[in-house]
Amino acid sequence: MPELPDITVYVEALRARVLGQALEHATILNLFVLRTVEPPLSAFEGLAVTGVERLGKRIVIGFAGEHWLVIHLMVAGRLAWIARTARPNRGTGLVALEFPGGTLVLTEAGSKRRASLHALRGAGALAEHDRGGLEVLDATLARFATRLRSERHTVKRALADPRLFSGIGNAYSDEILLRAQLSPMARTDTMDDATVARLFAATRSILVEWTDRLRSEAADRWPAKVTAFRPEMVVHGKFGQPCAVCGAPVQRIRYAENETNYCARCQTGGRLLADRALSRLLRDDWPRSLDEL
Repeated sequence: MPELPDITVYVEALRARVLGQALEHATILNLFVLRTVEPPLSAFEGLAVTGVERLGKRIVIGFAGEHWLVIHLMVAGRLAWIARTARPNRGTGLVALEFPGGTLVLTEAGSKRRASLHALRGAGALAEHDRGGLEVLDATLARFATRLRSERHTVKRALADPRLFSGIGNAYSDEILLRAQLSPMARTDTMDDATVARLFAATRSILVEWTDRLRSEAADRWPAKVTAFRPEMVVHGKFGQPCAVCGAPVQRIRYAENETNYCARCQTGGRLLADRALSRLLRDDWPRSLDEL
């Protein structure tokens, strides 16, 4: 799922192309994508764009008269910017928004169709889509610590919880925890002040560095390579490969459709964390450390 750095670069690219421009025509290419019925999408046609913002992992396009389009990309949703003369791909296209300078197309690979578009009117309707997560790049250490300790969770779950922190998900939380040299299973309610400060610094530095990197890659072009798995990442998606910091093989914990990647040497003192499925299957044969592995 695209996270804060990716969404930020999308927002900046959109601002450069549609701010102040009127939506000329909106075409639904797949009926499931529109999750609201009032106001109708046709009500946005002719309205000028007044702003483009990030709301957690959502993209909000504001129009005159307090009209809003809220795009949630979920896992496989992506945005494409095509010429007015080009036709959207109806196999992956969900909705096309035509502006004077080009067409914004929401696409989604696969068949699960999780990406969504909400058409809203009024600030109150928009507020309902705010999960309330703290914007770490705007926060002080004290606010970060208070939010982190507000609920008893593993640090991995806390960072990726949109009610606690805004815009951070599975991919960047792995990178953050490696830099902070913290186990993903560390409990937020037992962290001392020095550990929280280290996590705060790691969170800010990872988000800033990756936003700058993606912004530089896109330059003035449309950001085309939006993915949760990047070769420059140190630990996320690197299971079995050498850790770029210490050389130990990167480990993983699988759960549902997600997986957490971590370095046992850098983050857990060499201890292997139990994989919910595999460790139960192997029982006594499950290795407890890198040495046993």
